[in-house]
Amino acid sequence: MLKLGLEVFGQMTFNSSMILGGDIGGTKVNLGLFEVEGQRVKLAAEGSYASRRFAHLQDIVRDFVAVKGAPEIEAACFGIAGPVKNGRVQVTNLPWVVEAVEMAEELKLESVSLLNDLESNGYGLAELESADLRVLNAGDPNAIGNAAIISAGTGLGEAGLFWDGQRHHPFACEGGHCDFAPLTKLDAELFEYMNGRFGHVSWEKVLSGAGLYNIYQFLRDTGRGDEPAGLAEALAQGDAAALISEAALKHESSRCVQALELFVTYYGAEAGNLALKVMATGGIYIGGGIAPKILARLQAGNFLEALFSKGRMRSLLEAIPVRVVLNPKTALLGAGHYAAFGAGSIASPVRG
Repeated sequence: MLKLGLEVFGQMTFNSSMILGGDIGGTKVNLGLFEVEGQRVKLAAEGSYASRRFAHLQDIVRDFVAVKGAPEIEAACFGIAGPVKNGRVQVTNLPWVVEAVEMAEELKLESVSLLNDLESNGYGLAELESADLRVLNAGDPNAIGNAAIISAGTGLGEAGLFWDGQRHHPFACEGGHCDFAPLTKLDAELFEYMNGRFGHVSWEKVLSGAGLYNIYQFLRDTGRGDEPAGLAEALAQGDAAALISEAALKHESSRCVQALELFVTYYGAEAGNLALKVMATGGIYIGGGIAPKILARLQAGNFLEALFSKGRMRSLLEAIPVRVVLNPKTALLGAGHYAAFGAGSIASPVRG
């Protein structure tokens, strides 16, 4: 039985069949067993694995189910970082190919659902309460319509939620891989620097954990800001994005401060782009693992200013509620929600 990299939570005895949900990312795989309570799901047990320590998702699922001693799995859904086509997905930041048919065989089910991870986040919004959200912009108190979610983490994910007049229907997209658009001379310098390194410069190249480090390296290599003693070595050996954010929030390095300010500005700019593309008058949700850690900077002003600064569309954007998703289990909850209720029972309008 494989147990490498597993953190086990919620050990318990199960008395009935369960729903299996998964949030499959480039850094971690989070799995959960759910019970159905009315039109919502309740997380009964969960586990977290380091993605890169395993050759296949099936190995992780097999271990998780064995460790939990779960009874019969009734249905399963996995939200996966990558484009899902015909029940198959090449995980964006992992050398994995996940096939719905193979997962169904592994779990002895007729079928298994695969969703893009941001689509799964969209379904997860239906499981949240107001305490799981932090308001950045109240917007119009009567705002209705389509919504959108944008999440910077290991990569940059984006999704929309179509409003049919009563409920929201999440849908996936790959907007994080669209072209980065410079607005200032400094942005143009960054673009040239990134283009020389990577060729195509997507929004993900600046809006992700790696993206924050890319911005920092640009500032370093063009002689901007200062670098405290020991930081270069720490960045080479540790979580660069976390170290840069921490130094910026503590004002220990002007270069880190500038890197985070640019990151936050770009985050707002692309959130505004996404809002316009899907006409998200019902709300913009800022998800992913980075936003809660830099909440103070998102609240400081330049995030919303960049989001609103779309010329004649400013007043439209100012009326849109903007919320940060604080619950790190939103994608996992969304996978459980979809496994339990399917696409026919779509995500409800978000609470809070």
